[in-house]
Amino acid sequence: MPQLDGRETIPAHAAENGAPARAPEPERQAFRKIALRLLPVLMIAFFLNFLDRNNIGYAALTMNKELGLTATQFGYGAGIFFLGYCFLEIPSNIALYRFGARIWIARIMITWGVISTATIFVKGPSSFYFLRFLLGVAEAGFFPGVAYYLGSWFPAEYRARVLAWFLVAIPGSPVIGGPISGLLFKLDGVAGLSGWKWLFVAEGIPSILVGITLYWILRDTPEQAMWLSEQERRLVLARIASEPREQERKTLGPALKDIRVLILSTVMLGFTIGSYAVTIWLPQIIKGSQFSNTQVGFLSAIPYLFACAGSIFWAAKVDRSGKKIGNLTMACLLSTIGLALSILSGSFLVSMIGMTVALIGITSARAIFWTIPTRFLTGMAAAGGIAFINSIGTLGGFIGPSIMGWLKDRTGSFSAGLLAVSGFLLLATIFSVSLKFVVRKE
Repeated sequence: MPQLDGRETIPAHAAENGAPARAPEPERQAFRKIALRLLPVLMIAFFLNFLDRNNIGYAALTMNKELGLTATQFGYGAGIFFLGYCFLEIPSNIALYRFGARIWIARIMITWGVISTATIFVKGPSSFYFLRFLLGVAEAGFFPGVAYYLGSWFPAEYRARVLAWFLVAIPGSPVIGGPISGLLFKLDGVAGLSGWKWLFVAEGIPSILVGITLYWILRDTPEQAMWLSEQERRLVLARIASEPREQERKTLGPALKDIRVLILSTVMLGFTIGSYAVTIWLPQIIKGSQFSNTQVGFLSAIPYLFACAGSIFWAAKVDRSGKKIGNLTMACLLSTIGLALSILSGSFLVSMIGMTVALIGITSARAIFWTIPTRFLTGMAAAGGIAFINSIGTLGGFIGPSIMGWLKDRTGSFSAGLLAVSGFLLLATIFSVSLKFVVRKE
């Protein structure tokens, strides 16, 4: 759990000489209590969310041959998930704003668990495309909904670490899910199901159960948190209300036309293309070096293990310095360099090091990135604006895997696809630099 220990720079309590001040003990206690209550179950939920959308990469080790899918068809099917996701991103977050996070996030989890489990009935490309698209529709709004939700519980100086711990589920899901997926292949033939089908059963049903649990654990706002004392509730609400914001947007229309929102959407598009291109195809890239399915599961976990540690360390550094845009730029640049390194070397070890560096950069960029929109978006603008940014950015989940599959079929290797993806990461780096000119207050 994040160390909300008062080392933060707190503008409202800053010393007269401008030095960073420690948050008062009651405040530290209140936000620590909130973190321990909300983060564990939300981290588990996001772990299952990321596992659910990416277990297709492991399933492909045997599924593609059984269903007769080409690399292009698999890449398109893996990516079409994000088209369904993007179309309903904003409506889903507006529904969350209207109905409350507790009901809506629980609904999202239960429906995606059902659809994910139903993937065992796929028979060919058409049914594969249909269920992947439907899964994206079901999951729409989950991440931006949680990002908006956490923004209403924590002020800016805590958010990078809180989001980093939540987002650690992204690299964390392959760390745990990779070995589990590799071992699940050993169930091939049990109950008449192929090994890849057991992946969807074993990783879909828990989503339904956690969705039901979320309904009972979450509360929509700090006012409803009876597990906080009256004093703690007042302190938390006052702390969030007093947060200084830059040229604040409260309504949806102006927020969607804000240059800051458009630049952030482009930055996220760039690093998301890199993220999903690597995540979806990494098992098959490693498999090409003649490893078994079980070995692939364990080896693919290694880069994400380092990405977990790197993102948490980097987020703590960002919270202490407050320099979010500069660190976002450095993270995007690091991911570009790492992916280029993985292509240029013919050595498996050096390529894995390059992939690891790239994933550290991408994962850290994502955690830093989501602390920026809440500096100038609130209310309906935050719910819809964050969803808009995420919907544009998440298109990268369609573009990245599709480019990789198409170029793999045409060139016979993954190098061309990885080179194209590194170009998008460079684009994200350039646009993140431009944020300096439109976001003045960090």
